[in-house]
Amino acid sequence: VSQSRYIILLGIQGAGKSTQGNLLSSELKIPYLSTGHIFRQIAKEKTKLGRTVKELINSGNLVPDQITVQIVNEYLVRPEYKNGFILDGFPRTITQVEKCEFKIDKVVYLDLDPKEALWRIVMRHEERNDNTVQAVQHRVDLFYKHTQPVIDYFQKKGVLAKVDAKLDVKKVADEILKSIGKQLIKKHVRSWHQKSPIIVPIYRDWE
Repeated sequence: VSQSRYIILLGIQGAGKSTQGNLLSSELKIPYLSTGHIFRQIAKEKTKLGRTVKELINSGNLVPDQITVQIVNEYLVRPEYKNGFILDGFPRTITQVEKCEFKIDKVVYLDLDPKEALWRIVMRHEERNDNTVQAVQHRVDLFYKHTQPVIDYFQKKGVLAKVDAKLDVKKVADEILKSIGKQLIKKHVRSWHQKSPIIVPIYRDWE
């Protein structure tokens, strides 16, 4: 069995993808990559692409497939991702699935009720322009419209694991590890329970 591990995290905003992505990264010793964070960094740039992306994410709209696919595929050819990665936020549409240039071992869907997601986001008090109630609700609607077919696609392929995201952080993490399987997590499971379930997500500087 290959040592490489390529894991996708899917779920609506507030489902805990960044928290679980960082936990998995620490546990499996492979990098965590968030497309949302990449786009927010691009939105800060004083470029045409930066202005376009900023307008899209502030309104809660998805970045077009062509731009998304190009950016993600360019990132994932970097040396640090050759032995695996945990990717949050891609692919979000069937078009992105079709243009994905890398192998996917497992897709973890963090299932959360939209009302619970909205409550979590409000409680965070995050200072982000794209976290208005309207923008969040719009992103939730887009998720079910565009990403639900992606979930169905991976379920048919037999690589999807559905995890109840309303459980506490540690239980969600345990369920994800179980869903990944021993052939992927190897010897890392033994140390999992020794770690604190509370981890503040720390993103890499992509600039």
